[in-house]
Amino acid sequence: MAASIQENIERVRERMAAACRRAGHAPESVRLVAASKTVAAERLREAYLAGIRDFGENRAQEAASKRAALADLPIVWHMIGHVQSNKARLVSGLFDWVHSLDSERLAEKLDRTRRGPAKMAVLIEVHLAEETTKSGVRPADVPRLAEALARREGLALRGLMAVPPLFQNPEDARPYFRRLRELARQVEGMGLAGVSMTELSMGMSHDFEIAIEEGATIIRIGTAIFGPRS
Repeated sequence: MAASIQENIERVRERMAAACRRAGHAPESVRLVAASKTVAAERLREAYLAGIRDFGENRAQEAASKRAALADLPIVWHMIGHVQSNKARLVSGLFDWVHSLDSERLAEKLDRTRRGPAKMAVLIEVHLAEETTKSGVRPADVPRLAEALARREGLALRGLMAVPPLFQNPEDARPYFRRLRELARQVEGMGLAGVSMTELSMGMSHDFEIAIEEGATIIRIGTAIFGPRS
């Protein structure tokens, strides 16, 4: 019999806590975002009742329907997929966080369409490997984009995000996570006003323990919570 969502979450949290102990981090220092692409809203509600407060979506239209269905719950919504510039207005109205900011053009559109006094928390997505299917900016371009974001009144740069290659051995992802941490320190050293490089969004179901050991503050977990997608 398949484990319930609650059982899966408990197992993930146990693994998170063990990884934090190995790294000398407090378990509460790592935010668990449930990656809920293609997962029905009622299953998100089940995860919420099991303690999840952060949900990550890849498509704005799908997130809009789920947000409406779950409007009674104080969920924190994360955009973790690639954002097309023509979807910026929709994204800025739906999400609290954008993990996948990858251009000055997108930053300008998100900033221009943001409503309300609260700034949108954003992370720069970094393309760490030579994979044509992945989005993100090259490591060498991160400082320039960070400088541009520092000038945006409606956006708050909070760190970096990356998706390393999928390795059979999760240990092989460690150098990529380490590189992202080093990049964040480089940007932090620039002393940009309004920029706080406190967040590293890295690690998914197959490699999140390695990511935590290398300094992840946000992990994005889908399969280990909701099971394999059809």
